Amino acid sequence: MARLTGKTALITGGGTGIGWGIAKAFAEEGVKVAIAGRRLNVVQETASSWKGQPAMLAHDCDVGNRESVNKLFAWAKEQLGQIDILVNAAGVNIKTRSMSAMTPDQWDDVMNINATGVYNCLHAGLPAMIDRKDGLIINISSISGKRSAPLGGIAYNASKFAVAGLCTAVANEVAPHNVRITTIYPGEVDTPILEHRPSPVSAERRAKMVLPEDFGPVVVALALLPPRTHVPELIIKPTVAEYF
Repeated sequence: MARLTGKTALITGGGTGIGWGIAKAFAEEGVKVAIAGRRLNVVQETASSWKGQPAMLAHDCDVGNRESVNKLFAWAKEQLGQIDILVNAAGVNIKTRSMSAMTPDQWDDVMNINATGVYNCLHAGLPAMIDRKDGLIINISSISGKRSAPLGGIAYNASKFAVAGLCTAVANEVAPHNVRITTIYPGEVDTPILEHRPSPVSAERRAKMVLPEDFGPVVVALALLPPRTHVPELIIKPTVAEYF
């Protein structure tokens, strides 16, 4: 039995990785899901791979571009009626991760998508949730937002710490309006972002990582909690976590 029938969800970064794992989990529970990403062909192909009901929707969006985000939310309002659940899962990293190797433009790109992108989506999505005094927002951050290490790199670490501060502050601000914000801090996950590691990731190491579909039961549980219950943050890491 679908436990979230009648609910709606908008998921940025929903075409691949954790975002797609979450999208499938919500769809299986009866949620009307819309996914968004920078590559329209990717999100359309991903959405069409879902054969259940309700049908999954897709739209292009660059979360670092405020105009693009506003267009996404206007479209989502038309298609979904209202956004009950917002998942901010869009994120990037770069191969040049040291201060000496990274360029200022790379810094700007990572910060703009990973940190400002979350702000842009919160700015666009929160007013309607506050007005109706109901809503759930799930932000996919990283363990790099809990501790800064060379593995994540200078820009990525900084962007994820920014997300932690932003979302904690906003969660406290909107709590009186019955809007709940949960930030999830994943450890190593086997997703396409691994392609941007400075060195190739071995099959042995990948085998120890969390998988995108592992996030499904967690986010469904969050959505099923009564409105009086708030989970501010979660860390989800591999059982064998050499790099935590």
